[in-house]
Amino acid sequence: MIIVVSAIILLILFLISVYVIYRICFGEYRETYPEDDVQRHMPKGPAYEAFREVIEHGIRNVVEAKEYELVDITSVDGKKLYGRYYHRQDGAPLVIFFHGYKGNIYRDGNGIYSYSKKNGINLLLVNQRSQGMSEGKTITFGIMERRDCKSWVEYAVNRFGGDVKINLFGISMGAATVMMAADAGLPDNVKGILTDCGFSSPKEILCAVMDSMKLPSTLMYPLARLGAKWFGKFNLEEASAYESMKNCKLPVLFVHNDGDDFVPFWMSEKCYEACASEDKKFVRVKGVGHGLSWCLEPEKYQSAMVEFFEKTFAVKPVA
Repeated sequence: MIIVVSAIILLILFLISVYVIYRICFGEYRETYPEDDVQRHMPKGPAYEAFREVIEHGIRNVVEAKEYELVDITSVDGKKLYGRYYHRQDGAPLVIFFHGYKGNIYRDGNGIYSYSKKNGINLLLVNQRSQGMSEGKTITFGIMERRDCKSWVEYAVNRFGGDVKINLFGISMGAATVMMAADAGLPDNVKGILTDCGFSSPKEILCAVMDSMKLPSTLMYPLARLGAKWFGKFNLEEASAYESMKNCKLPVLFVHNDGDDFVPFWMSEKCYEACASEDKKFVRVKGVGHGLSWCLEPEKYQSAMVEFFEKTFAVKPVA
């Protein structure tokens, strides 16, 4: 009897442990502070403090912008997903932007917001599932988000017509999302993919973060994978950016700073090397901090974007 009771207790503790890990890794993320609280949108850490003024200025531009239209779609699994659409001019090309893990469109999307406004490019800033306004209880590290990406592209084509030119742009998990979507049967309207500090696979980024936190990934990752399957109802190893890039024929711009302290630099290198596109470019930025390439070497970053948009959209950007 004691053995049975002990086994039951151990089983319960095991299930609780798996659930807690699931909630920490994949649980929904809702920022509860006011949207216009620019200070709270500011990333934390000394690497970001060095660029506080420019980051806050960029965030404020997006937060205070009133010229947007709130749009929504329904995902393949029935969730209402929201985005902000900024119309610059009729017939202009469109950038669809995807923010990072537990990020938001204000903090992650302010760079492309300013660029698109200056150059008359229409912009859709997407709230990823289970974050911001979008419905959902589970962040799936690009597994389900890649299908959401395709749904947003289909929405854009249906709304703006079969001639609309689209670029997909993502940062961090958003970059992994657009890379994973590359072989998901996207319409020919998608002309290119921009990735900034994307990870190579859900497994590799989880293990890298666990190891950086001095947690044994050989033990913790299997528990995370079980949590994803049991409570999140998704397979953490169903897809990866690395595998998708092997089938990608679209032009791809990879950007990553070599001192990234969250997503290791080698992950972008790995995806770049795997990419089957004949038109790919890797921009290495020097400096520390996750998602800070555009701050660390702005001229280099902007030059690469100008070249990419000119090539994929066949328009001459302002800069």
